Amino acid sequence: MQIFHDEHLSIDWSAVRFDNVKLTLTRKEFELLAMLSQNEGETIPRAVLLETIWGYRLGTRTRTLDVHVRRLRRKLGQYGEEYIQTIFGVGYRFARLRAPRPLVMPVPATYAIGA
Repeated sequence: MQIFHDEHLSIDWSAVRFDNVKLTLTRKEFELLAMLSQNEGETIPRAVLLETIWGYRLGTRTRTLDVHVRRLRRKLGQYGEEYIQTIFGVGYRFARLRAPRPLVMPVPATYAIGA
């Protein structure tokens, strides 16, 4: 069963592939990526991620989540920041890559000859 799929990233319960290359993720990295991608477009508060994935109690101060997000972003290459967005003061949100806009070439103006 696929959790998420787009042009570059494919996530299912057996593997995560980025540009058709299987990524090596730790269990916590996979759980974090799976939770974020299953809730695509929704901001998930830090406390919810820390409690659900690491079992930390509300109010626990730790940088564990930030370290894991940084590692995941690095593994997702140039699109890491776009896939996993930081919502300052709240948490993180997973977003599908926006399709690149086609390059539109300006049409040269035509000039009337002899006008």
